[in-house]
Amino acid sequence: MNLENTNKLFGDFPTLYGGKDEPLTQNLMSFGFECSNGWFDLIYELSQKIVELDPNCKALQVKEKFGGLRFYVGAATNDVFDLIDEHEDMSYGICESCGSTEDVTQTKRGWIKTLCKKCMEEKGIDNT
Repeated sequence: MNLENTNKLFGDFPTLYGGKDEPLTQNLMSFGFECSNGWFDLIYELSQKIVELDPNCKALQVKEKFGGLRFYVGAATNDVFDLIDEHEDMSYGICESCGSTEDVTQTKRGWIKTLCKKCMEEKGIDNT
């Protein structure tokens, strides 16, 4: 994710992403958001909802894995974990690159990514 979006999330949710200043042995948020900008809105929405439910919740890592969002937190309520599950599922219908919800699929070769048809074509990915 680009620096502007990263700083927006860090700035708007300082408690949730406070681990960015902790040692890597305790928290991996110093790596930032290990996904592309297309999921910014999804992550922002999830962050808002988590903070509303549990203001003390702390994110440990946010990344893409096997074409889907992975959002890891420390101790949290079941409601927070349910929100995370819901948003991780939603990520499979959102292009990680541009945020489109049209013609979205997972790549079939190489690194698994969730992309729209347009972004696959722009990146030269043959998904047949």
